[in-house]
Amino acid sequence: MPSIKMYNMNAQEVGNIDLSEEVFGQPLNEALIHQVIVAQAANRRQGTKSTLTRAEVRGGGVKPWRQKGTGRARQGSIRSPQWVGGGVVFAPKPRDFSKAVNVKAKRSALKSALSFKANNNELYVLDDLQLAGAKTKEIVKLLKAFDFKKSVLIITPERDEVVLRAGGNIEKLTITYAELINVTQVVKNLVILTTAAGIKKIEEDCSLWT
Repeated sequence: MPSIKMYNMNAQEVGNIDLSEEVFGQPLNEALIHQVIVAQAANRRQGTKSTLTRAEVRGGGVKPWRQKGTGRARQGSIRSPQWVGGGVVFAPKPRDFSKAVNVKAKRSALKSALSFKANNNELYVLDDLQLAGAKTKEIVKLLKAFDFKKSVLIITPERDEVVLRAGGNIEKLTITYAELINVTQVVKNLVILTTAAGIKKIEEDCSLWT
């Protein structure tokens, strides 16, 4: 069973916490993680872009000038793609970009990503996260205590409005709660900061997957 250090909000070590082998002790599967991240990015695409082809542009029903004898290039319509106001060649149309990924694969990818963070000292656990108020300076103080100079993902056990409001305007900081974490968030942020209760919640949620 893997074990990592636990800290207080002043970045002082206060003990160790045991992690579930099922969630934080899995081998790294880069191919699977990449597949899931690509699918999640594709599923966020709206696919609503649309422009007009030459068949859909209004006007241009009459040949602009006769075929020969004018000294100009032959033209059949003022709505051909080379004309200003003409149709678009291979015009983009609304389409569905979504990719289906097996639920078991998504779960395995998340466990693999979390395990990688734990094994590479990129997972920090607090004994508790209690802010004096929903103020940005409270989160800034916490981040400075750990000297984080990279992107950070804070995971709370449940939705915490105080933490969300306090950290909402901080660059390179993502805040979520255990039920909503996904592979993209885990991989995108270089450091994960959570609490002992957050670890327990993550492990409980993951135990429902097996």
